[in-house]
Amino acid sequence: MNKILETERLYLRRLHDDDSDRLYEMMRDPKTMYAYEHGFSKAETKEWLKRQLDRYAAYGFGLWAVILKESGELIGQCGITMQDYREHQVMEIGYVFDRHFWQNGYASEAAYACREYGFEVLEADALYSMIRDNNLASICVAKHNQMRCVDTICKYYYHMNMPHYVYRITKQEWLSLKEKA
Repeated sequence: MNKILETERLYLRRLHDDDSDRLYEMMRDPKTMYAYEHGFSKAETKEWLKRQLDRYAAYGFGLWAVILKESGELIGQCGITMQDYREHQVMEIGYVFDRHFWQNGYASEAAYACREYGFEVLEADALYSMIRDNNLASICVAKHNQMRCVDTICKYYYHMNMPHYVYRITKQEWLSLKEKA
């Protein structure tokens, strides 16, 4: 099963080739993928999955399948990926959830677990989330994860410029939060 993390309601595991159909079902939905401006084709979904498998091979981490314990259903993806930011590569907490599972706190629960994993296991100095400016739900997840907006950038994707907010939490900030808890 390759379980990486477990929370009260979820567990996160590596994605597998067997997840391709479920990922396509989720990612073809333009409402789920609104921050990307389009639903993904089957080929784009396969490329997305291949990118995660390549990340596991290169870094030992990437976006993971988020499984609802109650049903065993794959309801989204969440994890840590290496992303370009300015002239550096940074660890980013990212997430995509099937819209039928929005508004249940699953993204916040999974992102929080990834934050803990990033600092405790991967020994990150800082963790980021780069979020499209119109993605209010993801901005809320980043804020729940005690991240703060530190920059704005523009990414070019799908033939358009897409403004993004850059959220970050440093290891020092995280340690301070743990001391207060």
